[in-house]
Amino acid sequence: MIFLRQINQDDIAVIKGWPPYPAEFGDLDYALRDGGWLDEYSQKPGADILIADDEGTIAGFSIIAREPGGIAEFRIALHPERCGRGVGRTVTYLSLVHGFSDTTTGAVRLIVRKNNPRAKRLYEEMRFRNTGECIEEIRGKPVEFYRMEINRIAFYRAGA
Repeated sequence: MIFLRQINQDDIAVIKGWPPYPAEFGDLDYALRDGGWLDEYSQKPGADILIADDEGTIAGFSIIAREPGGIAEFRIALHPERCGRGVGRTVTYLSLVHGFSDTTTGAVRLIVRKNNPRAKRLYEEMRFRNTGECIEEIRGKPVEFYRMEINRIAFYRAGA
């Protein structure tokens, strides 16, 4: 059974030692490495880095980074061997529960790569709504994203 817990220093070394993602998700590998999400968000005020613990092993991690105005940013990374096995849905749900446990959080937003239709479909099934598109520079290259958001009412109405 997967549960979320706060990250500790030992977890960082374990995650950075994960094998590379399969080719389908290769563009996401940077998030796991030096200078990636763990380094970026561990220094950010209001950011919670949560480990998805599955019977003592790290199945993935998520980030809920609170911003002014009752918004939180969501990010997720799974162990490369856990992709496509339903773990993402569980970790997303648990992360949203954590994010909305702060009563000042009214909405959680994310960006999802346009070349990742499986993730976009998962978020839509979980009641995220598309709020637009953007281009972000990742590792010096422009990457196209969809912006998505779920508010507290939609999350709890979904019978999550």
